[in-house]
Parts: sequence; C-alpha cells; structure tokens
Amino acid sequence: MERSEQEKVRIEKLKKIVDLGIDPYPRKFERTHSVSDIKENFESKSREELEKGTISVKTSGRIMTVRRMGGASFFHISDGKNKLQCYIKRDIISEKEWQLFDLLDIGDIVGVSGRLFRTKTGELTVLLESLTFLCKSFRPLPEKWHGLQDVEIRFRERYLDLMVNSEVRRIFDTRSRIVKEIRRFFDERGYLEVETPMMHVIPGGALAKPFKTYHNALDLELYLRIAPELYLKRLLVGGYEKVYEINRNFRNEGISFEHNPEFTMLEFYEAYKDYNDFMELTEELFQELSKKILGKEEIEFNQNIISLKRPFKRIRYKDSLRDIIGLSLETINNSEELIKKAKEICTKEKAEKITNYGKALDALFDEYVKPNLIQPTFVIDFPKEISPLAKSKPENPDEVERFELIIGGMEVANAFSELNDPFDQRERFEKQAELAGRGDEEAHRIDEDFLKALEYGMPPTAGEGIGIDRLTMLFTNKRSIKEVILFPLLKPKG
Repeated sequence: MERSEQEKVRIEKLKKIVDLGIDPYPRKFERTHSVSDIKENFESKSREELEKGTISVKTSGRIMTVRRMGGASFFHISDGKNKLQCYIKRDIISEKEWQLFDLLDIGDIVGVSGRLFRTKTGELTVLLESLTFLCKSFRPLPEKWHGLQDVEIRFRERYLDLMVNSEVRRIFDTRSRIVKEIRRFFDERGYLEVETPMMHVIPGGALAKPFKTYHNALDLELYLRIAPELYLKRLLVGGYEKVYEINRNFRNEGISFEHNPEFTMLEFYEAYKDYNDFMELTEELFQELSKKILGKEEIEFNQNIISLKRPFKRIRYKDSLRDIIGLSLETINNSEELIKKAKEICTKEKAEKITNYGKALDALFDEYVKPNLIQPTFVIDFPKEISPLAKSKPENPDEVERFELIIGGMEVANAFSELNDPFDQRERFEKQAELAGRGDEEAHRIDEDFLKALEYGMPPTAGEGIGIDRLTMLFTNKRSIKEVILFPLLKPKG
C-alpha cells in the first residue's frame, strides 16, 4: 500500500510517542464529562464564576484545530456534536506531555483535564493540567476542518462525514428520535412490538422484485423479505389484536433519490379497524411526531412549507388521474386505451415497463400525480388490479379500501382494510401468478401457508406501512434518501 508523505510523517510521530513511553492504544479513559456535557452545563457560567477556579473537568475528543504559539497553544476537541477549546501552557504541564503535544495532529484523539475559564474573546476554554494520548489519526481529515463537500466520499466514507459535518450528525440524531417516538406512540396505545423472519421461502406482502439467497444447511433457495405483512397477519390469526414491527426490507429495484434497495419500514396492524380508522390514526401520528421532534405542526421540505395539522386532504385514486393529468374516466377505465396513453406520455424508462393495466396505472400515478401532491394528501380507493391484499369496496368491487399518504411529492405511507376472505385472496394470488407467468418479476406469488392461516379466520383488520427513511427525509428537509441512511448501498469503486 502506497502511503502519502503526510501519512508517513504521522506514522513516524506515533513511533516517537511510543519512544516517550506512552501507550499508543490505551484501553480506557475515565471522564467526568463529555464535550457536549461541558457545553450544556457550563456555557452559561459567567467569567467571574469561572475565575474562581473551582470547576474542573476531565474530557476527551478528536482534535479539530491547532494554533501553536511557542510556549502556549490553543486547540479544539470535538465529540462529534460540539467543540471545546483547550489552552495548553508549557510551564503548567509536564515536559513529557509538552513533547506529546508537539507530536499531535488534527484528527488525533486525546484526553484532557483542567479548569474552565473564559478567554478575552469570551470563549469557554479548558486550561490543561494534564494531556493523555488516546489514538493517532494516520490519515489527514478532509479539507482540514471546513467540512466534507464531495458527495460520493460523504456516502462512501460516512465516518468522515460524521466527523467533520455537524449537520449530518443532526440528521441521524433526528432519525433516532423519530424511531423512539414511533415506539412510544404505539406502545402507549397497547400495540405489541414483534419481530418476523427476514428470509422467506415465498416473497410476499408487496409487489416487488426480491433478492435471492441460499441456505446451505437446508439446501433451500430463500428470498430476503420485501415486506413483513403476511407474517404480521398470521399473528392476527393467532389472536394478537395490535402488533407493529420496525423492519428492514429488501427490494431488487432501481436506485433513485427516493429508493434504496435496503430500507426501513414501520408496519402496524389492528384488528376490528378499517382504513378510515387508520387515516385518523396516521394524522394523529404525524402531528404528534412533528410536535415532539420539531416543536411545531409544520415542516419545511424541498422549499415548501408543509402543514401537518389535521385533517389531511383526501382524493380518490382515479379522480387524481383525471384532475391532475386530465384523463377522462372513460380512458382510465379502459385497459387498452390507458396502456396506450401511458406509453405515449410517460418517460421512456417507465413506458418500457408498462406491460399491463396495473403497470400503466402505476406509471401514470408515479410520474404525474405524486409530484403534484405537496401538502399531506390521502389518495384513497385504489384499483383492485394493483392491490392484491386489500379488501374490495362494497359499493364498487373493482376498487379496494386502500390509501397512500403523499407528502412533499413522496409516498410515505400505504394502508389497507386487509383482505381476510381466503377464497378471494386465492383468486387474486392466482391472477398475480398469471402475470408472473407472463414475465412480471414484481407479481405476487401464491403463499399456500398464508392462505391456510386465513382459512382459520382473521378478524376484520387494518394494516399500514410507513417508510422511516422518507419520514426522516421530510423531518430533516433532505431530498435524497442517501442523506438519511448511514451507509447507503453504492457500487464499489473499480
């Protein structure tokens, strides 16, 4: 491996540190505070309060800046969230520690202890009484401490991104809070959090192309799950009435600003409810998340101010095609005409994938309807052709009780009044199997065990999935899904 000159110099410095009798990789460091603790607890202290010299701290962090000035120097350390200035004087610390300081670089991790004071400019600072070496950074930080701008490096080497871009840390702190608040919301309402398999014999629960894998011991081809839906419904058959799972799903599809092959979903199911109940519950969830996390009932996303106040707008699926695209209901309800029209007006990439009526509906909805729905909108009553797991509407069997919640031009939730008629479900699976036989890799497979479970009886049930990644995009105002996934999948270099 070819090393740069800077890396060679840093390796030589570590050897000199070892020659000083210093452990290059100590096992632990006892702290009284983190850098953020010090900022939180003492930033409000006046100069006079600090001048009493009674506030001593012991903390640690990564060196982000150094200003060497002869017998005294300043440097900043960071814990990833906050930075703290340190002041080191040769006549206060030991000669060995001063020699150690001379061998330190930006990026090194150190422990410091001393008293807090304020400089002439008013900055909270630690006057060092001791310096401890904790780890050497052999590679220089990108662009020194001004931030990492190269998008590809940011995603490929997320650790650097987190190290030098404080805004990135805020995104993932927010994501964690979203998940915690979701758990609290459902736990308080009597839902049970569960875990279901990630490897399936038959992929199901959504219309998507799965990833394949292989189990050696069982000599069995398996699929990474595209959704946990069919297992969660089995729990409803078994007697649980309220369940939820925060899960990883895998779909072997394209990558875009809104799609990643591996993503996180919340799915929840409740017996004796329907999709109308879940529209109200979803409004309640989104409004509560906004208040808890942002302290208000609106978000800023993609240069739009979006209100999350209830109630959200509702529009029927076919009406959205008519009102937004301008198609007549006669064209929408005519399979051949709609397919022809979709191939004419959709992008080449989407048009090439239109092989049936359902694909034509999806292509038109994705390309023309979703981008125009900025304020929270429930699109309701989907065509039966694209909803094989939802219950038909009593007054119109060609439509199902399903909604998608669109916010900021993105689908963020999808819910059904769940189909619990095993004979109707079998018929729909068989129609999906016909599509698969004609080459549709996203068509649903026939799951005999799930059909068997339904024959024991599943109560009337509502079910919903919410994308955690897209939810985080909304709450952090990020337009790319890669910004809110710690380690997004990227093609390896070379």
